[in-house]
Amino acid sequence: MAEGLRERKKRQTRQHISDVATGLFLERGFDAVTIAEIAEAADVSVNTVYNYFPAKEDLFLDRGASIVDRLARYVRGRRKGESACDAVLRELREAAESVAPSIGLFEGYASFMRVVQEAHTLRSRLWRIQQDQLENLEEALREETGAAPDDPLPTLVAGQLSWIHSTLMGCIGREMVAGRKATVVSREALVLLDEMEELLGEKVRTYAVRAAE
Repeated sequence: MAEGLRERKKRQTRQHISDVATGLFLERGFDAVTIAEIAEAADVSVNTVYNYFPAKEDLFLDRGASIVDRLARYVRGRRKGESACDAVLRELREAAESVAPSIGLFEGYASFMRVVQEAHTLRSRLWRIQQDQLENLEEALREETGAAPDDPLPTLVAGQLSWIHSTLMGCIGREMVAGRKATVVSREALVLLDEMEELLGEKVRTYAVRAAE
């Protein structure tokens, strides 16, 4: 369905507010900027800001929802004959090979991470996003395999796949903050993914294989 005028205007307003806020946060730091200052700079009311972003952290981490759903989406979209683990590794390798901004491989990610590191509330929000991602992944694994509520395997496999993602993101973040080039970090990320795969047991690597028929 085509996007209506009202929906497009709302999306554009939301993006505008987020872009203005991000610019202020990068310039002055997260804690130093107020919602009132963001509203003034974006030429909207304070209430309008809160209508689109219930919490200040949402202004900077406005793509949290896509991260929360990322691993579950990879699992649900796995190919025929592919396990949940293989799907996650394939998607992350493709992102690294293409130097994808979605995993932090872009100019400016270092500045983004510095803002996060300097703000306790942003670090806490990122931790919450990671926990929500883990819960979403476990739920997807249970649904995809029909596992019983007391079956521990979806929990255990979700933990291992979440470890792969969080370790990769952590390493990329550190290297980008250190001033490394995204193209170089992407190659190192591929090596890291290979090394992590070697540490995984067979149960994890072969869990939730999609039927070939």
